[in-house]
Amino acid sequence: MPRRMPDSATVEVRSLAGTSATARIVRSGASGRPGPVVLWIHGGGYVMGSAKVDDAFCAHIAERLGAVVVSVDYRLAPEHPFPAGLDDCAAAWELVHAEAAALGIDPARSIIAGQSAGGGLAAALVQRLVDAGAPLPCLQLLIYPMLDDRTVLRREDNRRHRVWDHTSNAIGWSMYLASTPGAAELPAYAAPARRENLRGLPPTWIGVGTLDLFLDENRAYARRLEEAGVPVELQVVPGAFHAFEMLVPRAAVSRAFVASQLEVMERALTGPSSRTSGPPG
Repeated sequence: MPRRMPDSATVEVRSLAGTSATARIVRSGASGRPGPVVLWIHGGGYVMGSAKVDDAFCAHIAERLGAVVVSVDYRLAPEHPFPAGLDDCAAAWELVHAEAAALGIDPARSIIAGQSAGGGLAAALVQRLVDAGAPLPCLQLLIYPMLDDRTVLRREDNRRHRVWDHTSNAIGWSMYLASTPGAAELPAYAAPARRENLRGLPPTWIGVGTLDLFLDENRAYARRLEEAGVPVELQVVPGAFHAFEMLVPRAAVSRAFVASQLEVMERALTGPSSRTSGPPG
């Protein structure tokens, strides 16, 4: 994952309506016409992290795609449990559409992307947009997304999972839900993997490593999307642990993983110009 900001990159902080959260508007160079937009949601187990940390990666996306990247600095648990972070992401999506002209973007060419907990928020946001009949992105890009609180019910050797293990997962979900994870029922969108009807969701890319705690839940979500008729691409990286491309960015496997994300985003933005429908009736 790139760590150096391009010389031409700029970052503007914008307030979001109805929340104390903000969005970072990342651009790379000037453009004379509206370009595509990527709504980016950072990771951190729902309890840590910041949008600023991802500025260089967002600028790299902006440079590669000729896009504006709207990076959400959402509120974190435990001070702000569900649905605060999701509400902030929804407010950022509303900003994309309400301020499209001022931001110099074409919202019909849009992607919602996120990493780890940000991938979980991206998946939840897209589900919420489908139910609301709101404009949908051309693609949801989910990088080892944190989707299913029921994973905490598994009992396994923590030493197998680097960076984010069973103990970390239990803490993150408990703080985000403000309750014990794995309960029989949860509010809608709290854990995206719990959703029964996945019809009508936009094309999806999911990437995860074989040593990632989220491997099984990511595979299961991809399979269910495919069964629901959603175009889905699942990339499983042998021997890769959680957030591997951030910790060893110069490794060939890390560079290839990031390149795959950029390539699938490029393909999505050259496809159908907009998606506006909700789920089939």
